[in-house]
Amino acid sequence: MTLPSDLDIARAATLKPLTEIATEAGLVPDAIIPYGHHVAKVPDASLSEEAKKTRGKYVVVTAVTPTPLGEGKTTTAVGLAQGLQKIGTRATLALRQPSMGPTFGIKGGAAGGGYSQVVPMEDLNLHLTGDFHAVTAAHNLLAAMIDNHLHHGNELGIDPRAISWPRVLDINDRSLRNVVIGLGARGDGVTRQSSFDITSASEVMVILSLASDLKDLRERLGRIVIGYTYDGKPVTAEDLKAAGSMAVILRQAIDPNLLQTTENTPVLIHAGPFGNIATGNSSVVADRIGIHMGEVLLTEAGFGADMGAERFFNVKCRASGLAPDAAVLVVTVRALKTHSGRFKVVPGKPLPEEMLAENVDDVRAGAANLIKHIEIVRSFGVAPVVALNVFPTDHDAELAEIERIAREAGAEVARSTHVAQGGEGAVELAKALMSALENFEVDFTPLYGDDEPLETKIEKIATEVYGADGVDFAPAAKRELAKFTGLGYGKLPIVMAKTHLSLSADPKLLGAPTGWRLPVRQVRLAAGAGYIYAICGDMRTMPGLSSHPAAERIDLDSNGEIVGLS
Repeated sequence: MTLPSDLDIARAATLKPLTEIATEAGLVPDAIIPYGHHVAKVPDASLSEEAKKTRGKYVVVTAVTPTPLGEGKTTTAVGLAQGLQKIGTRATLALRQPSMGPTFGIKGGAAGGGYSQVVPMEDLNLHLTGDFHAVTAAHNLLAAMIDNHLHHGNELGIDPRAISWPRVLDINDRSLRNVVIGLGARGDGVTRQSSFDITSASEVMVILSLASDLKDLRERLGRIVIGYTYDGKPVTAEDLKAAGSMAVILRQAIDPNLLQTTENTPVLIHAGPFGNIATGNSSVVADRIGIHMGEVLLTEAGFGADMGAERFFNVKCRASGLAPDAAVLVVTVRALKTHSGRFKVVPGKPLPEEMLAENVDDVRAGAANLIKHIEIVRSFGVAPVVALNVFPTDHDAELAEIERIAREAGAEVARSTHVAQGGEGAVELAKALMSALENFEVDFTPLYGDDEPLETKIEKIATEVYGADGVDFAPAAKRELAKFTGLGYGKLPIVMAKTHLSLSADPKLLGAPTGWRLPVRQVRLAAGAGYIYAICGDMRTMPGLSSHPAAERIDLDSNGEIVGLS
């Protein structure tokens, strides 16, 4: 059966008035702020007094190590939320907002797929309520004030060579990765080398996702370290008197956005931090509201359990004070076959014919990756549930083998056909999740304590989560760790900036590699966000466009309707 396009399915969905969605979810309808007919801002004050007295189960949706094609994590999260509704469990979903860089690049939109989508999908993928633009403006205001300070005499004694604050843009543009600014006449500013990141990689975006309220947001913005003086002292956004104006720009962006699925399940869309070098999680504010909106809150974490979920457990839960109950691990047959190392998968190209043939041995050969991710989830004391995202080309014997492997590793498991069938196709997955929530004895425990040395925190993540034999710190990384500890940042948690395509720092090492060491070549400070990040390998924070990006296919038809968006 050939499905209609995602855009056609989304437009054919019957949407409920948002006031009705809000009322059913325990929100005060008059308190939400409409943006058009089917999107609204949800201030914290929108929760009814009755809703505040309840707390739903807290479930993070993550995945095995993804292949270049992705495993349908967002789509599965949407389908599971709809499946929970089908079995009579009131669910709410919290997702990151898509970046327009990937939307116009190779990935396309991030509203889900088939009959498990967030709608209106055009609004979600294009601008929404302008939160990304607010982050871009606030970030670039700080950048402008840095260079303005240099131009007007540099009273703070900022070392131009020690400035670490780039500019940002929500479009993939590789030509801006490294730039020289201030060229021209004397009045055009101080000439220096700088760079651009994509907006989702901005520390301001992470601050938006981790802040608990507007007051916390303002304080975190003030703590941003933009660089150092000639004598090595940190310079903050507060020192530059920029944080107040930045907070003003973000005063409405702090509120999550309310949308709905194709089956009218409430969805909170908020923030969109980069998954490689930041937390890669939806916002604390959305989760704190959403956990009171139903019996289960599903919240998304980027990439695999070694990436987004590890940061969810160690960073986001520290910031929110919320303790998770379960983690849903999305897996596909093609992912495990890829992790066998027997096939070459290229984005934008069809899967190899031999990969589509039934071969249980190929699944077994890549199963170590799934087992490792189940171990990661269990190590944090929460219930693991494997969501087997079924494709039409899958074979029953292969699916059955994954189910056997998952159960032997100690996880609940169920197949899901939500793309083709919506919530009905995710009913068994919803039942498996509820079984895990009822029967697993949760004992959530972060991996490390605040007082442990920064090096120890990094080593624990490398050895206990990734499976490395140890960590090799470059001399520069060791110096930075010592400096950050001396400056009073030693109690901060860690974010590991590494490839999402492997448990290791080498994207070519598939499955669950052993006998390797993690190289940490550089360490940086995100003081406003509240963490240290260790860079392992070459990380691109400004993507480029492919030879034929999605932007070539997106257009308006003769009626002014969007076409080509997927």
